[in-house]
Amino acid sequence: MAEQAKFQKMLEILLMLDCKYGRTIQEISERFDVSPRTVYRYFDTFKQVGFVIENRNGFFKINKEESSAKDISQLLHFTEEEAFILGKAIHSIEDGSELKDKLAKKLYSLYDFDRVIHAISRKEETDNIFNIIQAIKQQKQVVLKEYKSGHSNNIRDRLVEPIDFTVNYMGVWCYDTEDQSNKIFKTARIKEVVLTDTCWEYKPKHHKGITDIFRMQSFEPIAIQLKLSMLAYNLLIEEFPLSEKYIKESDDHKYILTTDVGNFIGVGRFVLGLPDEIEVIYPQALKDYLNEKIEHRY
Repeated sequence: MAEQAKFQKMLEILLMLDCKYGRTIQEISERFDVSPRTVYRYFDTFKQVGFVIENRNGFFKINKEESSAKDISQLLHFTEEEAFILGKAIHSIEDGSELKDKLAKKLYSLYDFDRVIHAISRKEETDNIFNIIQAIKQQKQVVLKEYKSGHSNNIRDRLVEPIDFTVNYMGVWCYDTEDQSNKIFKTARIKEVVLTDTCWEYKPKHHKGITDIFRMQSFEPIAIQLKLSMLAYNLLIEEFPLSEKYIKESDDHKYILTTDVGNFIGVGRFVLGLPDEIEVIYPQALKDYLNEKIEHRY
């Protein structure tokens, strides 16, 4: 096994042990296609670098109270916002600095590393997300067992081709083979994810929507432009750091935000919170949306 692949597998096993209920040796062995003896050897390596592996009736997990690292998943995963803030801080260091180069390489090696699962309290959700990750890697179809639909208000199995996750694994972009359309499925509404042996059949039709700076998702982005006061500008980049990439200062000492949004919910909430500090330049549909919200207030 190549050293890089071996290292990745060990990290994924370590992340799998960062859970509430623990994992059996057989479960780890089957999931990663390694022998039980190899699993125990990996455990020894983890212990040597400061992790305490706890065994409760055959279920193994990291003891965070005694381990040197309290939460390995938080060490290995950056959200896009976190990476943006860290990247900005690193690049503010004077060019030519050896420290700057080292920090940048560490950040990008972690951020570009294969996706890892957050420490989710419910074992079922962790397993489901892991299975979806494997399906995306292998380009396989999966069955979302007993999915609770908020639109149709029913519970049934869905055969889909998973494409990618939304922010913090709250949802997954999928191609629904039954409806022949791309959709977001909420991970919390899935009872179980079953991997199939069937490869993707509709890859050319896959389409992943956007997650806008206000953390709203959509398949049909809407172009907007706002003029912000300094107060609105400061509050926007503090609450939604990614917005800074889309802001330019204007000649009248105001700030212009030009970006795409998934819908008007997120941006509308922000504008209505600062009505005297923000001017909507376009589109008219956003102005109409805000006027309607204001009328319903009174």
